[in-house]
Amino acid sequence: MAKLHKERKEVLRDFQAPRGMHDVLPADQPYWEKVESVARDLARLYNFQRIEPPILESVDVFRKTMGEESEVVEKEMYTLKTKGGDFLALRPEYTASNARAYLEHSLSRMGQPQKLFNFGPVFRHDRPQLGRFRQFTQTGFEIIGGLNDAIYDAQIILVFAKLLEELKIKNTVLSINSIGCRVCRPNYKKQIKGFYEAHEKELCEDCLRHLKSNSLRLLDCKKQECVKLKRKAPNLLDKLCMTCSNHFREVLEYLDELEIPYHLDHQLVRGLDYYSRTVFEIFAEDPGSELGAVAAGGRYDYLMEILGGHLTPAVGGAAGVERLIALMKIREIEAKPRVMKRVFLAHAGDSAKKKALRLMRDLMNQGIPVSEALARESLHAQLKVADKEGVGFALILGQKEMYESSVIIRDMRTGSQETVKLDRVVDEIKKRSRI
Repeated sequence: MAKLHKERKEVLRDFQAPRGMHDVLPADQPYWEKVESVARDLARLYNFQRIEPPILESVDVFRKTMGEESEVVEKEMYTLKTKGGDFLALRPEYTASNARAYLEHSLSRMGQPQKLFNFGPVFRHDRPQLGRFRQFTQTGFEIIGGLNDAIYDAQIILVFAKLLEELKIKNTVLSINSIGCRVCRPNYKKQIKGFYEAHEKELCEDCLRHLKSNSLRLLDCKKQECVKLKRKAPNLLDKLCMTCSNHFREVLEYLDELEIPYHLDHQLVRGLDYYSRTVFEIFAEDPGSELGAVAAGGRYDYLMEILGGHLTPAVGGAAGVERLIALMKIREIEAKPRVMKRVFLAHAGDSAKKKALRLMRDLMNQGIPVSEALARESLHAQLKVADKEGVGFALILGQKEMYESSVIIRDMRTGSQETVKLDRVVDEIKKRSRI
């Protein structure tokens, strides 16, 4: 027996969720339902329409937009080659896919701007840790097209501020910066490169590579020795052109009007090539700061052009659902399951069992949730289940009730019961439980 038990444990070890993937168990569903319902409600409130691109995209959609040397493209994408020879990737984020869909389906003809909403899985071969998985879920909001107006930057930030507020997540910090445009950014990149070349011996391997290819990425390094160095780097906000400076000033003025506090972080650049001008990240203050940013985003006016379209103003952001849930748990924020007033359906006898299945369907068709234990033959055993579930009323269908086209309604709290005709049972249950 001991040997058999050991063999079974070894087999179980062989069949576990892949590293970095995770099961969302029934006990966690209230958290997921809460986050998704809040995100959906905000989308409806602010007039964002849901879009759902395929999980698989051409690798080039991400390579061209996010940058060949971005951390995501270089190290984290899941890629595959199909039997037909297509080179595809599991989407590591939504923005590039949304942009591809926007162009492919000419969404600009549907009105300007297009306000898009996502909620679904994305994939990155990252190091698993608290709130960070290789398959994880993002909820995102994006405004594409229309005027290049700073009010849209503020509106995106407002949506994420409201998301956190509705989830009762307090004590967060909004870090914000502008990384300029094609006019002012090249000069700044030269200054950054000159600064880091003077400290070349202090750089990590990745930063040495970025020094030669894209010096702006040097500010995105999270390694401790490089973090210390970048604090001394030139300030990008001092190098913005007049247009970018005015745009950023307007964003901050809108945030002031909305009474959304922020922290200016001139080292914040985000890790993807398509960003321009405004970039932001929202962090949780302790406890929960080890989770990293719970929401982030920015402006990406050149993204459509990279994919072969016209220059199109766009801004958006995304929040990691697993990180939000982890933070809610750390801070002991309850996500109460949606309480549905149920009735319990019990039977006595084989003939009544068949009729009970039909009665259950009829009740559900009328919007009355039904619990049951119809596989149990004993009426006593069924009512014990009803009592354990804490339902208010049990419907009992026996041989006598079946022939009389009636059913017994038992109040599980008082034990009192009454026989009513089947054609009245729905009205009686609605009246008694106010469903």
